[in-house]
Amino acid sequence: MWPLASRGRCCGRALALWVPGPKRTRASALQSRTPHRRYSSADRKEKIDMSRFPVENTRNFSIIAHVDHGKSTLADRLLELTGTIDKTKDNKQVLDKLQVERERGITVKAQTASLFYTWEGKQYLLNLIDTPGHVDFSYEVSRSLSACQGVLLVVDANEGIQAQTVANFFLAFEAQLSVIPVINKIDLKNADPESVEKQIEKLFDIPSDECIKISAKFGTNVASVLQAVIERIPHPKVHRKNPLRALVFDSTFDQYRGVIANVALFDGLVSKGDKIVSAHTQKTYEVNEIGILNPNEHPTDKLYAGQVGYLIAGMKDVTEAQIGDTLYLHKQPVEPLPGFKSAKPMVFAGMYPVDQSEYNNLKSAVEKLTLNDSSVTVHRDSSLALGAGWRLGFLGLLHMEVFNQRLEQEYNASVILTTPTVPYKAVLSSAKLIKEYREKEITIINPAQFPDKSKVIEYLEPVVLGTIITPDEYTGKIMMLCQARRAVQKDMVFIDQNRVMLKYLFPLNEIVVDFYDYLKSLSSGYASFDYEDAGYQTAELVKMDILLNGNIVEELVTIVHKDKAHSVGKVICERLRDSLPRQLFEIAVQAAIGSKIIARETVKAYRKNVLAKCYGGDITRKMKLLKRQAEGKKKLRKVGNVEVPKDAFI
Repeated sequence: MWPLASRGRCCGRALALWVPGPKRTRASALQSRTPHRRYSSADRKEKIDMSRFPVENTRNFSIIAHVDHGKSTLADRLLELTGTIDKTKDNKQVLDKLQVERERGITVKAQTASLFYTWEGKQYLLNLIDTPGHVDFSYEVSRSLSACQGVLLVVDANEGIQAQTVANFFLAFEAQLSVIPVINKIDLKNADPESVEKQIEKLFDIPSDECIKISAKFGTNVASVLQAVIERIPHPKVHRKNPLRALVFDSTFDQYRGVIANVALFDGLVSKGDKIVSAHTQKTYEVNEIGILNPNEHPTDKLYAGQVGYLIAGMKDVTEAQIGDTLYLHKQPVEPLPGFKSAKPMVFAGMYPVDQSEYNNLKSAVEKLTLNDSSVTVHRDSSLALGAGWRLGFLGLLHMEVFNQRLEQEYNASVILTTPTVPYKAVLSSAKLIKEYREKEITIINPAQFPDKSKVIEYLEPVVLGTIITPDEYTGKIMMLCQARRAVQKDMVFIDQNRVMLKYLFPLNEIVVDFYDYLKSLSSGYASFDYEDAGYQTAELVKMDILLNGNIVEELVTIVHKDKAHSVGKVICERLRDSLPRQLFEIAVQAAIGSKIIARETVKAYRKNVLAKCYGGDITRKMKLLKRQAEGKKKLRKVGNVEVPKDAFI
């Protein structure tokens, strides 16, 4: 048991007798105390003195582009060029830290890195933010732009301007940032940088001589991008003498250290040990650690106005680090910075644990993940078939898939997601109802709570303004697809000889599930699509119930447009017929609007061959056996319950 000495008992307590051993140095003591710690380069480096970088030598910029145009690759080259990371062949998507990002090859979360670059004898601090390119994550882009003074607009020399390029350019333009166009992938054999220059000039009014042509993969001409950042992007307009004002533009959760907030300082300075106050919650915290991301965390003693870094202040709760919040020094209150418009969820889906005993684990996983992804909205919900769960609001379908994948990978949680729906509105008719709901216009996010037509003056559905950019040979097919989805054409512009930009007003529920897939297959993958919120419009909507043997299944209730009810009902019934397990009695799968049945499919019963023992004989004998079997099935059908298996909901 104890090799050095026997154990004694003293006053009822265990006592270990000390016997002197070999003499230990301080270094060996430290070594044995921290056996598992891997020393990173940040541990070896001394703390950086951030006061060496005056405001004039600071540049904050973002990289924005369409999906797959090479944002993260360009970020890798910039990190290598400034000596932030070592040059190796493994540097691919260095800033994309999530497993889902590496698997799908897309950026989901904006990432920050501070680069040090010496040019013309001066040392500059360049704060780079790499942003996502997919339409579902445009909220991440708009937040990142609030901490910047300029952007690099990356365009693929092979594909040219795409829908998301246009959307991101206008985000930067509205924020009044300097835009530097960068034409990437000039090494590809089909690249045509000259025509891309003309497109940029025509659509964005940026002279073609301002475009920088690079190949991020091979590092060709990337140094000129850094020079352009220093020359063309203005330094932040801030005052270091004023009291502290810092904007929280992103946050992540660490289970040991609590909330890590990414901050951009607009005024003053913050030091380790300062007492700071959140303008949103009015709670006071002490700063435990501050530093810059390089791209890993690198602690410093102070951060000054105009700089971007991270801050850990012992915020333990998920709700305390509100994105868009202003932090200021204790007893030195300031005017809060204009925050962000909160993200508007476009798609709602029910989420339930596969097993109800997992509810509490899933709850804490959802809470932690919503801190890392503040654009998800959460409402408690419950259903008869699936038990307790939530109604979650997402910015789009990819966002929903990524959220689900992160739950599985990072928190080991398996969930059931119901069919995605969009938020509808209803204008109530009577004063009694208005008093009951406390407002004239109610929003419906759960189809089961859709009010009856008799209670409502009109229904409203969300609409979006969609932009489609496509080669002109696919225009006819795409127009037919849009008309089939009840879209109204708003505009049509030729970008160059063979590419068209179409603008349509779409009802959101028509594009939310499979529009993008159809668009890609019709255009052989060349068309790109982007949309922005355009409010609500009146629509003839009906609530469609799905019945199994006459019983309504609440989780399968859907809201559809009156003209499409029949076709949608038929499709749902056919899918259910294929996914419901057969019983000993037949199951009628019906779609109904009110009391009117509009579609029906039947799941055939298993049946025993009761005539097997009859080898010839009179027909009445056979009829008697078949009749008896039919009566048994009828009786079974009355008492038998049809349980919808969980995978049928998916």
